[in-house]
Amino acid sequence: MTSIGGVEMVDWNLAVATATRLVRPGPDVSRDEARAVVAELRRHAKSSEEHVRAFTHMAVSGGPASDTPVLIVDRAGWIKANVAGFRQILKPLLGKMQDRRGGLPGGAVLGAVGGKVTGVELGMLLSFLASRVLGQYETFAPATRELPAGAPGGGRLLLVAPNIVHVERELDVAPHDFRLWVSLHEETHRTQFTAVPWLRDHIESEIQAFLGETDVDPATLLERVREAFQSLSGHRPEGEEAGERGAPSIIELVQTPAQREILARLTAVMSLLEGHADYVMDGVGPEVVPSVAEIREKFQKRRASGAGRLDQALRKLLGLDAKLRQYRDGERFVRAVVNEVGMDGFNRVWTSPNTLPTKSEISKPTEWVARVHRKAES
Repeated sequence: MTSIGGVEMVDWNLAVATATRLVRPGPDVSRDEARAVVAELRRHAKSSEEHVRAFTHMAVSGGPASDTPVLIVDRAGWIKANVAGFRQILKPLLGKMQDRRGGLPGGAVLGAVGGKVTGVELGMLLSFLASRVLGQYETFAPATRELPAGAPGGGRLLLVAPNIVHVERELDVAPHDFRLWVSLHEETHRTQFTAVPWLRDHIESEIQAFLGETDVDPATLLERVREAFQSLSGHRPEGEEAGERGAPSIIELVQTPAQREILARLTAVMSLLEGHADYVMDGVGPEVVPSVAEIREKFQKRRASGAGRLDQALRKLLGLDAKLRQYRDGERFVRAVVNEVGMDGFNRVWTSPNTLPTKSEISKPTEWVARVHRKAES
């Protein structure tokens, strides 16, 4: 990454150190119990491959992209993996910002101080998330010494063992069933990317287009962040009224018009991916997860309520409420389309970027069916 005197825009090592220091400890388990959990999650990840591919009718082609490792990690491992992913995907944007800052008086000093501040802030955010994520398919995953990944385009699948144990205890559900249920969801994401070769590059191009539209002028960026926090704290400029939905997230506020268009497309595709994973985990569930109905009911209540008022406030601030809507709206889209045209008919969604649903079509599945199916058949 471009830097001045070796100083980067984000102190990534400090981000990791901050997050691992602040993250909550996991549940109490003995060493033997921990080994048993890891072994069972590995078995479930392997068995999930066959279940997901049979249910979805998605064939995974051979080659490097299909050979993605499954890593059973703790909270610190999840933090390290995500910092590596952030560093990879943000490299072009941060390089551009670094170049702009280098032309300013005292740019090197600003970079050193700003990099540490940003590192601490990122670490605090990751410490919050690290105790909540059950699993993750890392699409943009550079291999590291501690965290292997597939060949370029391969990624890796993470299952966060302490979080899975914590939630299964909190919900009081059968551990074997819950671990397999979670594995089915994450394996669906791995199947999506390994069976659809263009999907990774498409999402990356959209993300880079979004980041490329970011105003890198420091004064303008600081002003936008200030306005964002004013809105979130209720201190709006005189004469400005709150929107009907309440205060938007920082992600919603710090955007240009072009970014809003890109974000609408990204929201649609992420709703599709998350909803498809939820649909598959519940579709496969009755055959291999005896208590799937109980798990889904309890998990939905937990997902909707959050852990408390602070948790709900942080979810709103970070835009995580939007992700919860993605699960719900995406699952409804998938279910409606499969009911109308069958699984193979639904799978036309993976033909090309042009057959992905728009944000409007996610909430109106019949529009997608009319555009993709009836137009092709006429």
